[in-house]
Amino acid sequence: MTKEHQQSASELIEVANAMADAARAAILPYFRATGLGVENKLSDGFDPVTVADKAAERAMRDVLAELRPADGIFGEEYGQQEGSTGLTWVLDPIDGTRGFLAGTPTWGVLIALSDASGPIFGIIDQPYVSERFIGGLGRADWAGPHGGATLVTRTTKGLEDAILFTTFPEIGTPQERAGFERVAQDCKLVRYGMDCYAYALLAAGQIDLVIEAGLNAYDIQAPIAVIKAAGGIVTDWEGNPVHDGGRVVAAANSALHAAALERLNAGR
Repeated sequence: MTKEHQQSASELIEVANAMADAARAAILPYFRATGLGVENKLSDGFDPVTVADKAAERAMRDVLAELRPADGIFGEEYGQQEGSTGLTWVLDPIDGTRGFLAGTPTWGVLIALSDASGPIFGIIDQPYVSERFIGGLGRADWAGPHGGATLVTRTTKGLEDAILFTTFPEIGTPQERAGFERVAQDCKLVRYGMDCYAYALLAAGQIDLVIEAGLNAYDIQAPIAVIKAAGGIVTDWEGNPVHDGGRVVAAANSALHAAALERLNAGR
């Protein structure tokens, strides 16, 4: 990386941290608050959004308007804004709003920076426990109130020794659920309901696999960047890029990734 690029990377990381700080400040007054208003985005089902989601995205967009006004933006709550730099900030102000409503600290703020090739930098931030996971542009580290460290994924080789996470037990369609169960039955431990925090744990070397379906670009681009920087792999269920969302496999290493793909697709 040239000195010029290093300076640019440093600036971009500084902007991303400023956005994460702004989102924290906007969200925390609402977490575990009584009488928090909730809207449902779906007529059939439940996809909640709160005033905290909207306030956090506005806060991040305000930072970009001041510091990087020419960049593009793609946010969950306020959509797309075209830019002229070739860079786009992909924002999920609260990934895991259901967990937020339930009072669990498994939700997080997702910030990704993408170019034409896909995500090149990401932040997974959990405001309530004050942990921030950063990956890309020469960074792979986390920090929180109890310290911090370099992000490095695990070296687990076989599914029989792997820890697998997903958000919903009823993942995807019946066929997708069957694929997930084939992987799950081969794993040592399976846990549910961790939202974006599961991806942070994978990057931090605590777990081995995350498998999900039905994701959007703003759900996965930040985890892609963070996990890749830590040495892991994130693709769709066929092993292709998954920058635009869909069915996701995040793995600590290539051996586990290959094993998970084989089991996911064994029923075809």
